[in-house]
Amino acid sequence: MNHAKNMYKYHVWANKVLLERINELPKNVLYEEVSSSYPNIAQTFSHIYVVDVMWLQVLKGMDMQEALEASMVILEKANSYSLDEFVKYFEELALQYEEWMNSQNDLEQKINLNNPWSGARETAYSEILFHVANHGTYHRGNITTMLRQLGYASTMNDFCLYWYQS
Repeated sequence: MNHAKNMYKYHVWANKVLLERINELPKNVLYEEVSSSYPNIAQTFSHIYVVDVMWLQVLKGMDMQEALEASMVILEKANSYSLDEFVKYFEELALQYEEWMNSQNDLEQKINLNNPWSGARETAYSEILFHVANHGTYHRGNITTMLRQLGYASTMNDFCLYWYQS
């Protein structure tokens, strides 16, 4: 299997595992205020989701600045998604990524990515998929810390566990 596709599939799996864990906790845990990079778990999941939406648009050929602006339109609404809505929208987005990946013959194909923060660079589709997975991992770590601050255990969602469960 292509490593970039596998990393994206890990990202989908890890989001699902963490959302399943949160489903076991009191319903208000998504919105409880914490002192972290985001004010609550819902806004952290929202950030992961909106950034994933943005990168899919880039993969489909949209300029990064345009994709960023388009994805920001959904941020406020996504910040208040229920757990069921996060599950639903992450699943729908994963299907869109899967469809896009299945339409590509060469994930090493490069595009000119004009990142508003760091400038232009030739970037392979595979690098973007790795970034999406890595970005999600970083913020799932934030969510784990938030859960601990709120007095709850998280759940293991490491890549090595994915090997055994996929």
